[in-house]
Amino acid sequence: MPDIRIYADNGCDLDRVLLDELGVKLFHMPVIIKDKTYRDRLDITPSQFYELIAEPGVMPTTAQIIPHEYQNEFSKVVNESDAEIIYIAFSSGLSGTYQSACIARDMVAPERITVIDSLSASVGYGLTVIRAVQAVKAGKSKAEVIAVIEDNIARIQHIFIVGNFEMLKRGGRITATSAAVGSFLNIKLIAHFVDGKIAPLDVSHGLKKAKKRMLEIMENRGGDLPQQLIGINHSADYEGALEIKKMIEERFGCKEFVISEIGAAIGSHVGAGTYSVFFLGK
Repeated sequence: MPDIRIYADNGCDLDRVLLDELGVKLFHMPVIIKDKTYRDRLDITPSQFYELIAEPGVMPTTAQIIPHEYQNEFSKVVNESDAEIIYIAFSSGLSGTYQSACIARDMVAPERITVIDSLSASVGYGLTVIRAVQAVKAGKSKAEVIAVIEDNIARIQHIFIVGNFEMLKRGGRITATSAAVGSFLNIKLIAHFVDGKIAPLDVSHGLKKAKKRMLEIMENRGGDLPQQLIGINHSADYEGALEIKKMIEERFGCKEFVISEIGAAIGSHVGAGTYSVFFLGK
């Protein structure tokens, strides 16, 4: 079996226990809250993050991982082993981490290091990481593993119910007027990914209707859903995620799920009360 090391970053929103089981090394994007810097899922848990941003006036910011951090890790692997490295990066449409990793790759050993833009976020990105590990454990070559990753990137679907209009307004996704009206009228924005960026898809009045609409979109876009590993995540509402899981089980007969809480890096942009489903399209 070829020695292929899979790397990811905390933008995949997979729990550390699962990542340890998969053997995936994680890089950590910094998150700044009240002038203090944390490394998401290393120095601060998702639940701690949502407690902090619940305080009035607290608005977190994020930063990309610097090339030097990648360079240190890549150099260590290259110098101490014959392993090939595949780093699947958080979407370049949302962060500069992909570009940082490319700089480090070129400085260390571009012939042994492959950096791939996931064009994804959260567990949608995480499902790509899981499939990559499965391909490595199946004994596939590096080229075959990369093909599996690229197939997942091309087909992965992200459907979000966004929790916080203020976060979207600050990120330039919607206008201040739209944010104010949406919050006042209890409108829930449903979003998806287009070319690696968050884009509005639909709106619903109230959370219950938004969840039903999310499943309608899933039915229209999904391919062979009962046979898939389905991703679900939430921000500060595990019970809400379990409700969505039950809805998916009853409607589509799905049996395998990955459920996680949205970490600080992505939570900084969507806030508490966000729910997402991830699956492969037709």
